[in-house]
Amino acid sequence: MKYAFIKANKQSWSIALQCRVFRVSRSGYYKWSHSVASQRIKLNEKLDTDIIELFEHHKGRYGAPRITQALKDNGERINHKRVAKRMVALGLRAKQARKFKATTDSKHYLPVAENSLQQDFSASRPNEKWVGDITYGVPGVWDK
Repeated sequence: MKYAFIKANKQSWSIALQCRVFRVSRSGYYKWSHSVASQRIKLNEKLDTDIIELFEHHKGRYGAPRITQALKDNGERINHKRVAKRMVALGLRAKQARKFKATTDSKHYLPVAENSLQQDFSASRPNEKWVGDITYGVPGVWDK
């Protein structure tokens, strides 16, 4: 992090001065600046872009197992654990599918009131027609 700052500001201040201020050696800075990114870092960067692309393509619904399978379908040799680690590093987390919640039981044997409006909701004056709906609990379903 210090080395990156020194590199970004080498036009404004000398490298020697910045190294003294940050208490790092000049040789350490030059070693860092001339080093080449490792093969693993390059592969991780490519993998990160592929993961982000798949994650966004599937609207955040794909987690590590499904992204791993999609990458394997594209010819990549990769383990789901590595994909999971990269997703954590990128801050990606799949949306959980919500369980369907049944709210109405239409197959009951209770009396049903007749439809007195017959879908005619027009009114000649305020408060002439009122409509409503109820939600009821099925006995025994919400007991704790």
